[in-house]
Amino acid sequence: MGETQPKGTGGRSAQLARTGLRHGWTTGSCATAASTAAYTALLSGEFPDPVTITLPKGQTPAFALAIEELTAAGVEPATAMAGVVKDAGDDPDVTHGALVRATVRALPAGSGVVYRAGPGVGTVTRPGLPLDVGEPAINPVPRQLIQEHLTRVAQAHRGPGARADVEVTISVDHGEEIARSTWNPRLGILGGLSILGTTGIVVPYSCSAWIDSIRRGVDVARAAGRRHVAGCTGSTSEKVAVALHHLPEDALLDMGDFAGAVLKYIRRHPVDRLTICGGFAKLSKLAAGHLDLHSARSQVDKGFLAELARRGGADEALAEAVADANTGLAALQLCAAAGVPLGDLVAATARDESLAVLRGAPVAVDVICIDRAGLVVGRAEPRGPGT
Repeated sequence: MGETQPKGTGGRSAQLARTGLRHGWTTGSCATAASTAAYTALLSGEFPDPVTITLPKGQTPAFALAIEELTAAGVEPATAMAGVVKDAGDDPDVTHGALVRATVRALPAGSGVVYRAGPGVGTVTRPGLPLDVGEPAINPVPRQLIQEHLTRVAQAHRGPGARADVEVTISVDHGEEIARSTWNPRLGILGGLSILGTTGIVVPYSCSAWIDSIRRGVDVARAAGRRHVAGCTGSTSEKVAVALHHLPEDALLDMGDFAGAVLKYIRRHPVDRLTICGGFAKLSKLAAGHLDLHSARSQVDKGFLAELARRGGADEALAEAVADANTGLAALQLCAAAGVPLGDLVAATARDESLAVLRGAPVAVDVICIDRAGLVVGRAEPRGPGT
């Protein structure tokens, strides 16, 4: 049994405290702050700077305005625009430093809050996401947060019971360019970034955004009727999976190191077949029972590879050489020279470990191991529960 952590010392807050890393704010928080400032200026003529918002868990961060613009009513209705620079803290977020703008325009009474995608914010073009096709990629929680804050602004200036009847256009400078480094194009979100966030806070290296994108990828594939998907550790393995199985782009999951995230989500949202394709060393970790394949959190166990080699017919001298090998690839090469199919053994064991995580879900799993050049060095044919 491991040590029990004292109450209140676990979870993301404890992780952040231990690392000393600085948290940041989501694009949803930035959009909320910018919208709040813009609507306040539309009603009062003055921009609050800094502008304070309240996040879902009660935090009240203040955001400095990087840009503001108020246009008087004339031929066109009056608008107000405010912008906030996203600070992702110490997280390696591609949107860190991006300028998130909100432009607010009054609408007729009863219109409610209407959202528009401005330059740099994407539009949903495929089903399977929490937004309808044709909607701006402003996720449900940021929408709710923006609406709540605009309602408060309306009531502060117009009295209890007042509603916000406005058009809110969110844009992100250079967002379309930044989005090329995200999953958005594959998910069918075109033209820019998504406005994201559930807590409003970015926890450094939490990996939550990647795991969430895996889940959304499964949702999109299922909504498109894909019954065969591939979880790949990188671009090379993705190309191999496409070449072998002729899968369309929306059936490909950028698994990265998060094999567990793919398996656990597909356990709850099954597809007929899952192909796992990745580098030999990474998949040897999965074969050994690791669900997070990152080098900082799991290592290639050469002793485990030596045991697999024994099962494949290796003599004791070869097994000891495998255990002493410098890398997983070196172990693979030793076995290949001796005619021991270590790659196939790793693939088959990784498949069986995956089936164990799936816990009887109606999913057949096959595994493909590749080397750094993209050559297939091990395969395990599909197997499902009970087979």
